[in-house]
Amino acid sequence: MAVQSVVVIGGGVVGASAAYALARAGTDVTLVDAEYDGKATSAGAGIICPWTSHPGDLDWFRIAAVGAEHYAQLREQLAEDGEADFGYRQVGALQLTTDDELDAAFATVQQRTAGPTIAGTPEVLTGSAARALHPLLQHDGPVILVPGAARLDGRRLRAALWAAARKRGAKIVTGQARILASDTADGVEVDGTALTADAVIEASGVWAPQLLEPLGLRTPVTAVRGQIVHLQLPGAATGDWPMLLPRSVHYLLSFADRIVVGATRETGTGLDPRLTAGGLHEVLTEALKVAPGLADAGYLEARVGFRPVSPDDKPLLGAVPQLPGLIIANGLGANGLTMGPYVGHLAAGLALAEGREPGIDLTPYDPFR
Repeated sequence: MAVQSVVVIGGGVVGASAAYALARAGTDVTLVDAEYDGKATSAGAGIICPWTSHPGDLDWFRIAAVGAEHYAQLREQLAEDGEADFGYRQVGALQLTTDDELDAAFATVQQRTAGPTIAGTPEVLTGSAARALHPLLQHDGPVILVPGAARLDGRRLRAALWAAARKRGAKIVTGQARILASDTADGVEVDGTALTADAVIEASGVWAPQLLEPLGLRTPVTAVRGQIVHLQLPGAATGDWPMLLPRSVHYLLSFADRIVVGATRETGTGLDPRLTAGGLHEVLTEALKVAPGLADAGYLEARVGFRPVSPDDKPLLGAVPQLPGLIIANGLGANGLTMGPYVGHLAAGLALAEGREPGIDLTPYDPFR
């Protein structure tokens, strides 16, 4: 049976991308968003640089790299629908290393950027050469420059996807969804109103367990809290500065109006959306280690987001065999803005034609692996 209607649960970058792809395909699509505090998309830094991450995991890199390349198509599509500006810009990334780490790190980046890719040609810089690109940087060791790395604004991307999906006929409903199921996924109920559909895409992030457990489905998604701080340097032209990727899990990236530093990776917090003194101290301390000039920056705001993390840090993506019509698109962790639009695109394709070749082997991302 041809799929005519789809409900997408979750309005973050994955769900919004799926809804947009479905709307462009002419499908009757409804996006349901619960407006919970702590959405990952809202607090994401916006780093698109998979070539330096997870060096030992080819399956992770495969989908992340295609996700980064997917932005070319997405930007073109959004421009067609009048939503071209969401802060995307290829400003490059500076991966900070040591003399001992350099050879292995640079070999990984060279291997991953070989062939046609938006990453460009990486090169090794001295600390002083890197400071010429980022005047706040304090690092005496070698630095790997990945010139094609990009940054974007997650909130603006989500808003652009929502607006473009609406222009293509998508409906957006606010409320908490409950999946309706018989032998198949039949739609959702939102605040007492049934929305029937031929397929359902679950892209609800850390709130997946409360959706799936009533159906007898267990999801391995866990919440990792991330606190992130936005600063401002009055008078500094920060919009062209490359991103800084220190040797820790922290980072620093710049927009024309702000500098974003982050982020904590806190497990065991549940869905507690508070900013904490310890979390903010950690973020600022790590930022000042590599960019001590930030001591003079003004504070703009801080954000909290719950990253939906899978046990092996790879996405949970695929159909649910025991409940035809249900697609899982979740578990992107801290890489939601890198992979999210592509994962949403794949989920839309799975919903429209289960069993169709998606263009990438989804076996490593089986949601029940």
